[in-house]
Amino acid sequence: MFTGLVEGMAQVAASVFDGVGLRLTLDLRELSQGVRIGDSICVSGCCLTVVAIELSQCMFELGSETLSKTNFLSLKPDAFVNIERSLRVGDRMGGHFVTGHVDGLGELQRRREEGEWAHFYFSASKPLLRQMVPKGSITIDGVSLTVVDATDEMFSIALIPHTLEVTTLGQLQVNDKVHLETDILAKYVQRAIAPD
Repeated sequence: MFTGLVEGMAQVAASVFDGVGLRLTLDLRELSQGVRIGDSICVSGCCLTVVAIELSQCMFELGSETLSKTNFLSLKPDAFVNIERSLRVGDRMGGHFVTGHVDGLGELQRRREEGEWAHFYFSASKPLLRQMVPKGSITIDGVSLTVVDATDEMFSIALIPHTLEVTTLGQLQVNDKVHLETDILAKYVQRAIAPD
């Protein structure tokens, strides 16, 4: 379980696709402190398991299901990803409950700057958009955010300067794809009221 409060960014050290799965190596730098093999780490919104560690570099293995829902195959060496280590019992809860299970991809359609702030407008699939409401929670590339507006075609968010600076969201350009995880409460409500 995660909160969507990104702890920092990690750099891609290596990305090797063998035709079936992807071996992704990230340099977590100081965030590698205390990480062990088998730990779950939220990498740009996707819960991945550490399978090997060498100094500050951690390796992850991504299977076909993960690759079908994410844009990890397009990651290049030296690119950056958002990192959050898993929530520990007793930690303060900020953000919202994030499972690290990416529901699908969104695409940045428009970026409107407002001084040091920014407003982003994303397209997404209709099933995902139906799980979004204004002032509800959304996770974009692992970052817990509040939906400003949501329609059948698009949703928007407003980003403060801090978030733009300390996460990969500040680097996003129009047509870039992002990992989306809708609020888990929306999924349960939708399932409960779905016709039999």
